[in-house]
Amino acid sequence: MDLHEKIRSLPTGPGVYLYKNAEGEVIYVGKAKNLRSRVRSYLLEASQVNAKTGSLMREAVDVDYILVDNEHEALALENNLIKQRKPRFNILLRDDKTYPYVKLTLGDRYPKVFVTRRLRKDGSAYYGPYFPANLAYRITELIHRSFLIPSCKVDLSRYHPRPCLQYYIKRCLGPCVEGLTSPETYHEAVRDAQMFLEGRVADLEKSLHQRMEESADAEQFEMAAKYRDLLITISQLQEKQRIASTDNDDADVFGYHYENGMLAVNLFHMRAGKIVDRRDLFWEDLQELLLDSDNEADTEEKSDAENPPEAAAFEAGAFFSALLKQLYIDQHYVPRTIYLPVDFSDRAVLAALLAERSGHRVEIAVPQRGEKRSLVDLVCQNARQSFDQRFRVMQPSQRAIQESLQDTLMLPELPRRIECFDISHIQGAETVASMVVWENGAMKKSDYRKFQIKTVDGVDDFASMHEVVLRRYRRVLEEKRPMPNLILVDGGLGQLHAAAQALEELGLTTQPLASIAKREEIIYLYGQEDEPIVLERRSPVLHLIQQVRDESHRFAITYHRKRREMRDRDSELLTIPGVGARTRTRLLEHFGSLRSVQQADVEALAAVVTRKTAAMIYGHFHAAEAAANPLPILRNGTQPD
Repeated sequence: MDLHEKIRSLPTGPGVYLYKNAEGEVIYVGKAKNLRSRVRSYLLEASQVNAKTGSLMREAVDVDYILVDNEHEALALENNLIKQRKPRFNILLRDDKTYPYVKLTLGDRYPKVFVTRRLRKDGSAYYGPYFPANLAYRITELIHRSFLIPSCKVDLSRYHPRPCLQYYIKRCLGPCVEGLTSPETYHEAVRDAQMFLEGRVADLEKSLHQRMEESADAEQFEMAAKYRDLLITISQLQEKQRIASTDNDDADVFGYHYENGMLAVNLFHMRAGKIVDRRDLFWEDLQELLLDSDNEADTEEKSDAENPPEAAAFEAGAFFSALLKQLYIDQHYVPRTIYLPVDFSDRAVLAALLAERSGHRVEIAVPQRGEKRSLVDLVCQNARQSFDQRFRVMQPSQRAIQESLQDTLMLPELPRRIECFDISHIQGAETVASMVVWENGAMKKSDYRKFQIKTVDGVDDFASMHEVVLRRYRRVLEEKRPMPNLILVDGGLGQLHAAAQALEELGLTTQPLASIAKREEIIYLYGQEDEPIVLERRSPVLHLIQQVRDESHRFAITYHRKRREMRDRDSELLTIPGVGARTRTRLLEHFGSLRSVQQADVEALAAVVTRKTAAMIYGHFHAAEAAANPLPILRNGTQPD
């Protein structure tokens, strides 16, 4: 059955359809109230020389479908399939990050606390999301400092011989070493952290006050002082902590600017009536993507007058329909109001689905006048500025790039210093490593370091990376110098885990660490390797990471070539009869390089070594020349003319 016959045989109920190419790859996913009517409309649009639909239909050779009971199920299924299959003709949310949550791993023997952007059904408790993003890090830092619950990657299912640095600086109870804490003490701290994260501050203060009095009565004054300090900290933070509100003033406001196939979208988050954060999203080459309104009735009946060429170039309503599905359908928290600059056909259906999943009423509104419309216009103006910074000559400020890098890699502090490592060798010979430093917007060459690999034989980039990271930061700790805000390694997961193991051996279990793989330009963040970060090729954050990575590669290659030249130079001179280590040193010091030794004549060489040795050296380097120009044959004992 060919494609046309299969389309004519499709059912008329609601569902999701998947176009496939000759390789069986899904190239487009859509949803429809009437599958047969919607899918047939593609044939009509292709015959009317619709460029985008024509591109899809020229490549499509098959179509699959999944029937569902209603439009709500179709919306949810379409969103899941797009995220799983990443079809080429669909609008994809490439910046697929969400605002952070605080994760408490209650399913572990000794729970830890982390900042994460992904919610999983793993028995952990998740709190948030937090606006702005650094609020989650401030809360996690408070839990480390006050409740002494760690965020390290150490395996706490077993005991270790010694604790890490976090224990010694009093930011961890030390559950990794037997005897440093008891399970009862640790789980009491976990319960306190739970009450704090759940906002049960009154219960927490009451519990702490009671324990403080009990400790004082038992003359455990150090413990009582600890509870007293914790009560003061919580009291001071109670007013400063800004957790996302769930009242009617919570809203997300969208704006956009589109030119020449490139799009910038701004998203402003309003909580309790105040703008607390913003988010920039970008797309390129939108002409190649299919903006499908999923309105089968309108698709077949629109005239050219209703759909002028400039409108057909970018269908903002269809775009926001696709964007909102990917942003909100799978999210734990959805604001009560979403303001958009344009309308789309399935707005009411999507709002009903989000309300059903979030458990509260959700309104997707398109303001036409008044203060709300002014707010949407303001976001659109910001989107235009974002467009200029990304796609025109303008460059974002260094501070903006640092903040974006901090947000992308979920760093606890603004990245002011990055140290990057690379390994260089040829088939395991002359293996060396480089470390370059980026600091406050520029490469700091005075802090560059180069390493000869001493403990690794043959080709083993992982072991080499382990050695150099261990050597570098052991010295940093011995000299009591500050650690960088980010350690970056050139390579994939193997190099990342080798560096992480070295840091763990030094007790640096909370040090931010990432790697960037060549070719794919995928960034792996240690601790979240199953969620690699893929940035757009125009992203200033990616450009910064590439700049640091490329500089470390250049520095490593340069040092490796120098070492190889030294090796080749040394070995060649030492192969000449009569030339030992001392003679080689005198020759190189006198002539300056091996090339100058090669070009010197016998008289010049004899000024440094004996004439016999000079003749041997000259003969070694000019043997090929002598072979190409042999002496003439003498006849009858006479000399040649």
